Amino acid sequence: MRTLSLFLLAATLLFPQEQKKKKQRPSPPVETSVAINGKNITIKYSSPSMKGRKIFGGLEPFGKVWRAGANEATALHTDADIVIGDLNVPAGDYTLFVQLISADAWTLIVSKETGQWGLAHKPENDLGRTKMKIAKVAPVESYTMTLSAKELKLEWEETSASVPLKLK
Repeated sequence: MRTLSLFLLAATLLFPQEQKKKKQRPSPPVETSVAINGKNITIKYSSPSMKGRKIFGGLEPFGKVWRAGANEATALHTDADIVIGDLNVPAGDYTLFVQLISADAWTLIVSKETGQWGLAHKPENDLGRTKMKIAKVAPVESYTMTLSAKELKLEWEETSASVPLKLK
């Protein structure tokens, strides 16, 4: 019993330290969410900064799959069945990736595999893919994902990539 008490005390003291370390990362964790008709849709990702680097076509080369953030894989949770672009996504947990085809052609990938670091995309675990709309925007220093009742948007560098979003 004493060992269990000591373990619980140590875990209680160390957990806040681990959360503090995550927030101090160069690419801090971010959570964005939207409620549509009482159903929550949440995305958890890490937000890297440009720091003077060329991002798309440079740090993140075209022709590759990108983890849509940094550190752990970008996670999507939805309480309801939704439609992202032309992809039906049942309620549940997923990982998001982006295939960076070219400067003006991106594909959002919704993977059924969850809990990975984010570097190892496995196509056999894809729920599906949908094309994104690309637009040029004023420079965005830190990578940002936003959710609204109508769309999912990714912005970084001078690029905005969006895809329609709605409840099924």
